Amino acid sequence: ETSLNLFDLIILSMKINKAVFPVAGKGTRFFPITKSIPKEMIPIIDTPILFYIVEEAINSGIEELIFINAENKKSIINYFYKNEKLEEFLKANKKHHLIDKLRVIPEKIKIHEVIQYEQLGLAHAVYQANEFISNEEMFAVLLGDELMISDTPVLKQLIEVSNEYQAPVIAIMEVPLESTSKYGVIKGEPINERVYRFSEMVEKPFPEDAPSNLATPGRYILPGEIFSIISNLKKGSGGEFQLTDAIREYAQNNQFLASKFEGLRFDTGIPSGYLESIFYFASKREDLKDTFRTLVSKHS
Repeated sequence: ETSLNLFDLIILSMKINKAVFPVAGKGTRFFPITKSIPKEMIPIIDTPILFYIVEEAINSGIEELIFINAENKKSIINYFYKNEKLEEFLKANKKHHLIDKLRVIPEKIKIHEVIQYEQLGLAHAVYQANEFISNEEMFAVLLGDELMISDTPVLKQLIEVSNEYQAPVIAIMEVPLESTSKYGVIKGEPINERVYRFSEMVEKPFPEDAPSNLATPGRYILPGEIFSIISNLKKGSGGEFQLTDAIREYAQNNQFLASKFEGLRFDTGIPSGYLESIFYFASKREDLKDTFRTLVSKHS
């Protein structure tokens, strides 16, 4: 038998292989379609928004997906499960080329679903995953409407920073000061040109109150200890339990990092960001880009 030394055990304990996807929201900015179709399942041409976010997680080494879902959004979890009857139908009708499109995630990936019966803020949503995550391990959180495109997946970039510094880390980006009221915003000291150490984080501050213009667009590597903090959290901005508040409390006594990411970001949770994502994908697809350019020229 080969025994593990202390160093090996530390490395194994830092392996980040679980990701939480809070997808229970109402999607009111996309009414009326979200009355029956989850916002996260609205397609970018022919592929749901959420698929690209799950794909980012899997390409970053995540092996366990935890969906924090609502009772009426079962199409989300159904999309990621294997559909054997539909595969049999395609085989019987000699449409084998379509089967790979159905197998959206590798079979080795584990999927869990937790129903969030009340939507009381992002911290409350993340807390629903506590039964699957130990106090000693790091885990990822990816928001279901924040789409990021990059050569190296953004989550993988964060995991690399987390492993290098042995600390939790959130993605950040620079935004105009007048936009700070849309995000969580940090105040931090730079370690290098990309990475900051911070102890202050404010949820949706007005520009005059913002500690910086470094905003969080929805990618997190969090410590398991965050659950005990959330369990004692008071309601914050908007009368909800804010993940920003839990992170700030942890960061006051522990190292917490923020890292600028390389890549494109689309806020598909708002119509303008969603439209921009469609333009991007249509312009990149070999089967659509010429038609896309023709249509843009025709209607501009």
